[in-house]
Amino acid sequence: MNAKTVTLCGLAAVQARWETNPDSFRRLFFDAATGRKIGAISKALAAAKKIYRCVEAEELQRVAGSVHHGGIVAIVMAPQLQAPVRSDPEAWAAAKESVLVLDRVGNSHNLGAIARTAAFYGIKHIIIPDTEDAAKPNDAAFRVAEGGLEYVRIWTPRDMVALVRDMARLGYEIVGAATRGGPDALKELRSGAPVALVMGNEERGLSPALERVCTRLVTIQGTGHVESLNVSVAGAILMDRLFGR
Repeated sequence: MNAKTVTLCGLAAVQARWETNPDSFRRLFFDAATGRKIGAISKALAAAKKIYRCVEAEELQRVAGSVHHGGIVAIVMAPQLQAPVRSDPEAWAAAKESVLVLDRVGNSHNLGAIARTAAFYGIKHIIIPDTEDAAKPNDAAFRVAEGGLEYVRIWTPRDMVALVRDMARLGYEIVGAATRGGPDALKELRSGAPVALVMGNEERGLSPALERVCTRLVTIQGTGHVESLNVSVAGAILMDRLFGR
């Protein structure tokens, strides 16, 4: 597919995109069993004169580029990543919206898993750097997210440290996940303050510059048998502690 489209696999991901942005669909392929579950979608695509077709498993695998197609594959327009302007973090702070900051998380599967958890907890914004070493919402990320990427917005600021520093000035608690050395004391967060959770790179953790603008650091305490958790697992634990109801 060209750079302006992404491939969605699995019924959950396809239905989530249909619910949030049906106009973005370009083509849809599915097996016979899944076709019985998407009558309304097929009817709407037919009315819009867009391609939809029941195909064999081999064709689905070819279109998806993976055996993990879940019986349905949609070719849809890719999300447009934008840098926030000054009014955006001001609006987030005024609405006390939670934000997730990913500091050079490089694995697309981790991005997808994190986005799925973020959507589960109602986090609307994920900030990633506009650098080559940072994972972007590609086919793999969408597949792992299971529809979660449809309910969060990905932002790519030109200067992520400056953006996070501005968020702290706007009243955000900037909680950085540290591999070691940070207390496990989230109860000390200021009551009513909006929270931005910052997760670091899978191997290198938080960059020193971004760590310095965090208002507090937190380390998940374990047995010590392994040094750290996968970033998506650590993110899920911290999102539950910070944003769980």
